[in-house]
Amino acid sequence: MDLRADHFTLFGLSREFRLDLSDLDSRYRDIQAQVHPDRFVNAGDAERRLSMQWATHANEAYQTLKKPLERAKYLLNLAGHDIQAENNTAMPVDFLMEQMEWREAVMDARSGGDHHELEHLHNRLRADLNTRYEELGELLAQGDHELATDRVRRLMFLEKLLYEIDDALASLEE
Repeated sequence: MDLRADHFTLFGLSREFRLDLSDLDSRYRDIQAQVHPDRFVNAGDAERRLSMQWATHANEAYQTLKKPLERAKYLLNLAGHDIQAENNTAMPVDFLMEQMEWREAVMDARSGGDHHELEHLHNRLRADLNTRYEELGELLAQGDHELATDRVRRLMFLEKLLYEIDDALASLEE
């Protein structure tokens, strides 16, 4: 195994957006079983340090690949496309208006203590995200990195919104 290997190579997977997550889980467990520091308790310092590096690398790779947004960002990065999330926040007006409407609905439901409406918003957004991830998978498979980069940037907004809805639901349950 090579510590410089990309995440897909580490798990013996092809560089594709669509992954079988149960297969990824299984491959992760197999690698962790081989490199987990507990297996190297009686080894020398160098071996223990190397096992720790491997376990850390495998964990980071797994955390990246198991989440579709992080996996897409990683694939774009491997293809040499920087999504410029920090310094390129320009979005089409219609997308921004849609975001404002969503956030307003979440605020209204949260302040009104409307658990049912928040669940409804969560389910609608989850369905929208699933559709958008399907589109993103197609774009990445076709090698349309420019459009895929735009879609990833939009998905970052939507994932944040989903987190806000989940946070609002959690606050109502307390």
